[in-house]
This record gives sequence, C-alpha cells and structure tokens, in this order.
Amino acid sequence: MRDQKGWTEHAVFMDALVNERFVVLGGPLGNYSKHRALLIISAANEQVLRTRLGEDPWMRTGVLRTIEIYPWEILLGKLP
Repeated sequence: MRDQKGWTEHAVFMDALVNERFVVLGGPLGNYSKHRALLIISAANEQVLRTRLGEDPWMRTGVLRTIEIYPWEILLGKLP
C-alpha cells in the first residue's frame, strides 16, 4: 500500500480529512490484495462526501474509487 505511486500525497490528504473530523475512521479491509478500504465519514450529504473525496490524489489518478455509499444512523455510542 505504502509503495504505491502517490502514497505521500494521499496520506497527507487523508490526514487532513481526519484533522477536520470529516473522516472519523478509515483503513484497508481484510486482504490488502483486493485493494478495498472502508471510511466512516461525517458529511452533510452524499454530494459533499463525493466532492471532498474527489480531491484525493488517489481518486484523481484512479488508484481509489468509490464503490458503495451507505447512509448510517448511529444509534449506539457517540462521535467525539
């Protein structure tokens, strides 16, 4: 993962989203060879989510793409 082209730029971008509390949790899923990740995001709506993630260097170069988006109503626990 860290050896992929543009890793540094992607990591800086994602760290900024975490610092803004836009990304709450995130990381690769299971077997890294399948190149899947899960992000828990706090966004006003899907368009905001797509716009912000579209700025990711890996999204712009096709390393990452959004496969599915699920709205989530949190009933247990709470966000910081």
